[in-house]
Parts: sequence; structure tokens; C-alpha cells
Amino acid sequence: MDITFIRHGHAEHLLNYPSELNRLHPGLTAQGKEQITALCKLIQVKPDDTIVVSPAKRTLETVELLTSSARGRVMISPLVGPRMFPQDSSYTPLGCDQIYSRAEIRRLYPDRQIIDVGVNDWEESINQMHARRFTLLAESLLAWCRKQKGHIFMVSHDGTITNYRMLLGEQGLTRNDFLGEAGYCTIRNV
Repeated sequence: MDITFIRHGHAEHLLNYPSELNRLHPGLTAQGKEQITALCKLIQVKPDDTIVVSPAKRTLETVELLTSSARGRVMISPLVGPRMFPQDSSYTPLGCDQIYSRAEIRRLYPDRQIIDVGVNDWEESINQMHARRFTLLAESLLAWCRKQKGHIFMVSHDGTITNYRMLLGEQGLTRNDFLGEAGYCTIRNV
């Protein structure tokens, strides 16, 4: 399986940094939308591809822009929601990293599928989850991804993407390895 990680574009909680970090459900800014539109020239989503997306407004808006012409299967999963990197359970999660609830997703994105691989309760955020539990759940999601047809795209957040990249064997990653706004990387044969 080949997997391409995509980081969402510039979002509203970064407009007045750091005072807006507790903003609930920030969407993409005009700049962020332009970044994703430019990314569409580099990333081609085909109908047989699968996109796994974080249940956050900015990532869902990113997917809407990425799939405006070609529709891959879009699956929403809390297992690719925001996760701190490096992980530190003493940090309090920020408001901008709160995901939509299952009920909000059903109301706002009724045409999108939800994937619940390993997660019984969406209230169990991966943001402060112990590393062993996260690894177990992330491995379950990756096993599910390996069974899908086409290319896998994971649209998420810098910390989450970095945690998955490490899980897939990349070593020595730091915050300097974050993809940044509308950044992407592909890992082959995972």
C-alpha cells in the first residue's frame, strides 16, 4: 500500500497566533484555500482512491477542495484527528484541536462515511491518548487501509501525521519534519 499524508492548509486559528488557538472548529482561510487549490495540481485523487480525513473543519474543507473534480471514497475517522507531537499528557489540548462529534458529522456531512476502526467512543481523543493505545488503534486503521483499493490519502494535522510516519518506520522525526500548510509526503509499500 502507498499512503500520501496531506496536511490541511492555513486555518483561521493561525490568523492571530497564538491568541486564537482556543478557537473552536477553525476553517481554512482564503490563503489556506489557495494553498489547497495549488496542491490539486500536484495531487490527483482518482475514483478508486480512499481518503481518510480528520473530523475537523479545516481538514474536511481541505478534502472538499481536493475532491472537487474527482471523487475518491472519503472516510472520516477520529483516529486521524489532532494528536500532539511530541506527545505530553501534561499539556492541555487546545480548543482548535477539538473534533466534530459523530452527530455533528452526520448533520454537516451527511454524504460522507464514518470509519470506526477500533474506536467505540469518539470522546476518546487521540490527542492525549497513551502511546500504546494510540499505536494499537493506529495499527488497526492502517490494517483497514491495506485492504482498500487504490491509493490511500490521509488528510490530517502535523502532529498526527508525524506520529503515523514514525509508526510506519521513519526514525528521528522532530517538529522540524512537520509538513506545514498544504504539505504532503508519500510513503510507499507500507
